[in-house]
Amino acid sequence: MRKSKPKKRFLLPDPKFKDTLVTKFVNNLMFDGKKSVAYNIFYDACDLIQKRTSENGLDVWKKALNNIMPGVEVRSRRVGGATFQVPSEVRPERKQALGIKWLILYARKRGEKTMTEKLAGEIIAASKGEGAAVKKKDDTHRMAEANKAFSHFKF
Repeated sequence: MRKSKPKKRFLLPDPKFKDTLVTKFVNNLMFDGKKSVAYNIFYDACDLIQKRTSENGLDVWKKALNNIMPGVEVRSRRVGGATFQVPSEVRPERKQALGIKWLILYARKRGEKTMTEKLAGEIIAASKGEGAAVKKKDDTHRMAEANKAFSHFKF
């Protein structure tokens, strides 16, 4: 039997936009505990987005994150000796976490020179419904659609 679930930790809002989602994003972006560097990357990326699109950088980022967050995903479920990919709904917290992870992962894989430019480029692409992170979401949805036949094996 498992122990009781750990208490949910609440994050403090970021200093510039006063938004906890930004803090969550920066915590995922951070390497080796260098939070101020991660904040600088994010804020500079927002400024760069504002220059390129002439829209508010934070709004473009939120729109991009909404375009990336998946609605369904597949999970492996072992039934009788066979393993099935069972589609299941994604909890809101997990949606957010996956969206953030994918945005950062595919921003890091981009070809631009600095992380600020990479992040800004990926956010702009995702807000338009393009880019590798949006493709990842579409692939996840397509996989869930293809395995719809196994949805009766739900957990």
